[in-house]
Amino acid sequence: MKIEGRNAVLELLKTEKTVDKILMQRGSEKSAGRIFALAREKNIRVQFADGKALDRESETGRHQGVIAYVSEYEYAALDDLLKKGDKSRFVVVCDGVEDVHNLGSILRVAECAGADGVILPKNKSAQVTGAVIRISEGAANHIAVARVPGVNYAIDELKKSGYWVYGLEADGEDIYGSDLSGDIALVVGGENTGLSRLTREKCDKILSLPLKGQVNSLNASVALGIAAYEAVRQRG
Repeated sequence: MKIEGRNAVLELLKTEKTVDKILMQRGSEKSAGRIFALAREKNIRVQFADGKALDRESETGRHQGVIAYVSEYEYAALDDLLKKGDKSRFVVVCDGVEDVHNLGSILRVAECAGADGVILPKNKSAQVTGAVIRISEGAANHIAVARVPGVNYAIDELKKSGYWVYGLEADGEDIYGSDLSGDIALVVGGENTGLSRLTREKCDKILSLPLKGQVNSLNASVALGIAAYEAVRQRG
């Protein structure tokens, strides 16, 4: 798998993940000096090439002069993600998020808000690819992502483990009157479909954000960002 872009590669190098090699544009040692230094420190092979060679290797067209080659993304086990620690737990569940840009943004929001992880279904959902990692600005390298047979299976497991499961939709209860301080899961629906009927029924409560304008919905990652930081506020 290829990880492209300076921020994404830099965040990758801060982890313990194995990097096979890094392809850098010739002459970028100074402008991408921190990446070069970290790679040398970790004994990662750095190969230099001209810009056209990187353009040919790039899958996104936005390599910014740096491409890292790694093994396929390693998903976390759901059981590991749900383990109890010394603080209230917080996870994000994606129900039919198929757009890679939305998934990348969701991973970035979840990581920045301190979520323990993100849960994805194996089917009818975007998966963690090099493009998603780049869009997440490297956040995907730092947050656990569990892949499950289905969202409703995950919700059942979350409830067994003591989570309150809140779906985000436009017609729910005002989020600002809800308690988000315990073990919670926020469920985000697909770009065009929202939450599926059965997923909605399985949620403990449907929450919504107040919309004051003429448009009747928010982008999935934007809605999650507002909801996640309301949880951050309540959790101190």
